[in-house]
Amino acid sequence: MSVKFDDFLQEQLKDNDFRAEYEALQPEYAIIQSIINARKEAGLTQRELSEKTGISQGDISKLERGNANPSLRTLQRLAAGMGKVLKIEFV
Repeated sequence: MSVKFDDFLQEQLKDNDFRAEYEALQPEYAIIQSIINARKEAGLTQRELSEKTGISQGDISKLERGNANPSLRTLQRLAAGMGKVLKIEFV
């Protein structure tokens, strides 16, 4: 029997502790996904983005895997390298 990830996630989210932790991590996941989406929209590989920004490919990979927390300066450099403008907002 194969369980789809979305079905599994929905089941896990019924647990209040799991839901709280999942929701606490959402901003980090949103940033990671935004970096990946912007890089792909720009048609760049990690290596090409590295060359444009001076940020090592390994560091870009760590960011995209969620193994590093980017500084505001790093996010600005990434945005510029992808021809984007960084916008941070509180909602």
